[in-house]
Amino acid sequence: MAAGAASGGSATTDTYKEVRTWLLLPAWVTLAILVLAPVFMMLIYSFLTKEFRGGVIWEFSLAAYDQFFFDRGLFGDDPAKIEWTYILIFWRSIWQAGAATILSLAIGFPTAYFIATRPEKSRALWVFLITIPYWVNLLIRTVSMKFLLRDQGPLNDFLINIGLIDSPIHIVNTNFAVQLGLFYSYLPFMVLPIYAAVERYNFSLSEAAADLYASKATTLRRILLPTVKPGVIAGCILVFVPSMGSFLAPDLLGGAKNFMIGSLIEEQFKGNAGNWPFGAAASMVLMTMVLILLMFYARQQARSEKAGG
Repeated sequence: MAAGAASGGSATTDTYKEVRTWLLLPAWVTLAILVLAPVFMMLIYSFLTKEFRGGVIWEFSLAAYDQFFFDRGLFGDDPAKIEWTYILIFWRSIWQAGAATILSLAIGFPTAYFIATRPEKSRALWVFLITIPYWVNLLIRTVSMKFLLRDQGPLNDFLINIGLIDSPIHIVNTNFAVQLGLFYSYLPFMVLPIYAAVERYNFSLSEAAADLYASKATTLRRILLPTVKPGVIAGCILVFVPSMGSFLAPDLLGGAKNFMIGSLIEEQFKGNAGNWPFGAAASMVLMTMVLILLMFYARQQARSEKAGG
């Protein structure tokens, strides 16, 4: 390596260049079996025909996608009209996931900044406290949240006992409860990437800004946020994407009136009465939406890096 650097060549060498393919083969096989194969199966099922008693008939059609976007009446022979029911469920999923992401960012950024600015010996303890909820199954945590928020739950009992309210506040089976459930479920996904970015931040930049009479708000907006932007964007993606497809929080905390796309998909694969092609088609619509967002982000990042370079 030193000789290569002295001779003007690259200071780094690819030691495993000749066996790189073989070293990556296990990862490729794992991705193919556990990621690509299930997605390909869903894609195929989305073009199949529903069997009357459940399951599928191996006849390819666009009926599942047509059902998602268009309403053709009870017997399917009416003029096509836009099917607003599923579109509204999809829209509700987007804004619920967006609200959970914004709430997670509002709480997660200060939390990550606080942890990153603690003494180095205590940071591990704070990160440990953030990840403790993940030691418990998500279903148990969501049920516990429902128990806490119900009309006769500890939260309402506490507020009544201290005289803040006279009657229980109805929280369960509302959009607010769903947002709380999503926020509670995915907050660590926001905190940890931002913490990693802030921990690498050079705080001498903030000190230099203060020496130049920049306010704390200006330092935050012009220096800190642009520097830790990759961590913020990563956290937003890690919260928004799973929130879009979540079905536990909507089912347990939102009820039937607060269905999200994940709940709709889950219902289609339950028992023999489900509609597998329609569930697969809804899954593909959701995945396409997420991929478009990720591709847009990747394109914006490439443009930013090109402009910065």
